[in-house]
Amino acid sequence: QVQLVESGGGLVQPGGSLRLSCAVSGSILSIYTMGWSRQTPGKQREWVGTLTSGGDKNYADSVKGRFTISRDNAKNTVYYLQMNSLKPEDTAVYYCTGRLRVLGIGGLNDYWGQGTQVTVSS
Repeated sequence: QVQLVESGGGLVQPGGSLRLSCAVSGSILSIYTMGWSRQTPGKQREWVGTLTSGGDKNYADSVKGRFTISRDNAKNTVYYLQMNSLKPEDTAVYYCTGRLRVLGIGGLNDYWGQGTQVTVSS
């Protein structure tokens, strides 16, 4: 069984910063990519950014220059989303996502966390 558990969400004022964490656990053979997506009520889920196993990073235009995805090099199963210069339109439930190779399951498969709420408001 694979688990992706997010933490670090909360309420922050516009212009503020917040760091989300994602802890990955389970019978994981390899991590191909890790990333973040977000969703607001009534809207489709929006891709935020991705970090590949090779270290390449890609971001949605809406967050480029403000958000940064990283990995804890000491614990290579913990990933972060550093969010700076937050705007009210960044308010959403943020989901950690992973494309993983898991013991007993063929190929690469996508996994999602349960989500953590981020609210940007004064």
